[in-house]
Amino acid sequence: MTEPDKPLPIVLVVAVALIDVDGRVLIAQRPEGKKMAGLWEFPGGKVDPGEIPEAALIRELKEELAIDTKESCLAPFTFASHCYDDFHLLMPLYLCRRWWGSIVPQEGQAVKWVRPVRLGDYPMPPADKPLIAMLRDFL
Repeated sequence: MTEPDKPLPIVLVVAVALIDVDGRVLIAQRPEGKKMAGLWEFPGGKVDPGEIPEAALIRELKEELAIDTKESCLAPFTFASHCYDDFHLLMPLYLCRRWWGSIVPQEGQAVKWVRPVRLGDYPMPPADKPLIAMLRDFL
């Protein structure tokens, strides 16, 4: 990785690997009109100023997928650190096996349950790619 000419803002984004009873992981496709549309990613989103990552993830799951979970159901797993052109992304990834409600995409995004060994078959943003091997080896 090359050092940028000027310092880049750090953007904190939180993500989750929702894992079903069959050991599959949920991924969501970024909808048209969003940056990196068409790529698959782990659900989550930006952490608001003053918000803790777990609270942001609980909020994002409600907003994006209409499901509820609790902080005690979120297990910190790993993180991604990736330099994009105009910002540096820091993204903690949590594991979650327990939530309430049925997953209903709220933003027009496609969702898919995928076996960990097949996650690499889906095009993902550069920051998400290193997380695939970690999940595959763990699950």
